[in-house]
Amino acid sequence: MAQRNLKRARLGATGNEEGAGASAASASARGKRVQVPAYETIALTLQGGGALGAYQAGVFQGLQEAGVEPNWLAGISIGALNTAIIAGNPPEKRVERLLQFWETICQPAFGLPLPAFIEHAFFNSSDAVRKAFTATQAIGALVEGQKGFFVPRFPPPLPTVSGPPQTASYYDTAPLKATLESLCDFDRINSREMRVSVGAVNCGTGNFAYFDNTQTTLRAEHFMASGALPPGFAAVEIDGQYYWDGGLMSNTPLYEVVQTTPRRDTLAFQVDLWSAIGPVPDSITDVQGRMKDIQYSSRTRLVTDMLQRSQRFRHVLREVLDRVSPDQLDDPWCKLAEDLSCSKRFNVIHLIYRQKEYEGHYKDFQFGLSTMREHWESGLEDIRHSLSQPDWLAMPDNDAGFVTHDIHRDSR
Repeated sequence: MAQRNLKRARLGATGNEEGAGASAASASARGKRVQVPAYETIALTLQGGGALGAYQAGVFQGLQEAGVEPNWLAGISIGALNTAIIAGNPPEKRVERLLQFWETICQPAFGLPLPAFIEHAFFNSSDAVRKAFTATQAIGALVEGQKGFFVPRFPPPLPTVSGPPQTASYYDTAPLKATLESLCDFDRINSREMRVSVGAVNCGTGNFAYFDNTQTTLRAEHFMASGALPPGFAAVEIDGQYYWDGGLMSNTPLYEVVQTTPRRDTLAFQVDLWSAIGPVPDSITDVQGRMKDIQYSSRTRLVTDMLQRSQRFRHVLREVLDRVSPDQLDDPWCKLAEDLSCSKRFNVIHLIYRQKEYEGHYKDFQFGLSTMREHWESGLEDIRHSLSQPDWLAMPDNDAGFVTHDIHRDSR
């Protein structure tokens, strides 16, 4: 059954083995293992974005089939949930468990899903029918919730009635806790087989926090806190403090990985679900969607450019110090420069989900199975295409010791 389901994910919503728009380069890369230089850290950093997170699962499948094994996972919101599934399972089970997770939460919480052939027919009909069908699925998520994820509170909360912070929301995420605990081995996560970091915001202090398995014992609640987006989901209590979705403050965990000390030679796969670049909206509905794109993209490219400039200063400083005579290195300014310098190298492979024509402002809570498979296939094709590019995995040799690659940007 698992293998048959996995094949369905690979086929995508179109039913075409390569998926819609597959490139010859990415098709030829299927199953091809790549050689990765001796980076000290290989990181997979996953942005938040609700239902769009199936794109990240496709990216991870492509990394696994290419033999690229991250040793640090960092996620926020749905990226944190994908992180829990990956880190909480042995390598040979990770893609299967990801698929099980996504096929579970992409079903209605109470009613029966549409028969597959009917959903497939609606999804692959005209653009108008597809838009209407996916909008109906999004409304269904709001009305009855998603299986193994969240359900509406009944009776719904009244705006002015106070109660415990963990009930101040429109939906109850108790089903998510059960799902995570059934699909994840938290002993494995806390074994530090790979480093795991998930971001959340402290409701009381407003401070951003990363829960990291090198510093604390992670439980389902830590991952749920990272995805507790108000007012839909309530704050999650951890050690007497309450936390909301990390995307409220910063939806991109790349900064956490690149800025950590001591610095290490790092290959980072940054997987974004919101594109900062997009068309100017011409309707109220499009305005709502574009606002989300801009808000939750967290200006990843701006952050990357800033990190690259910062590393260039450190790298150049290191090169200058190497040319200073030994008798001058005891100078206080040279000692300060030594502390600030860095010769480590950083390579960021950026993958950004590209919105489909039929998607509306509800794309982050439209959990249809066909849509999920198309998102998954998009991630799989994008990572295959990225890994097929010559020299993209090579250690940087420029004066910054920092490079970025993005198939969508580089192809424009």
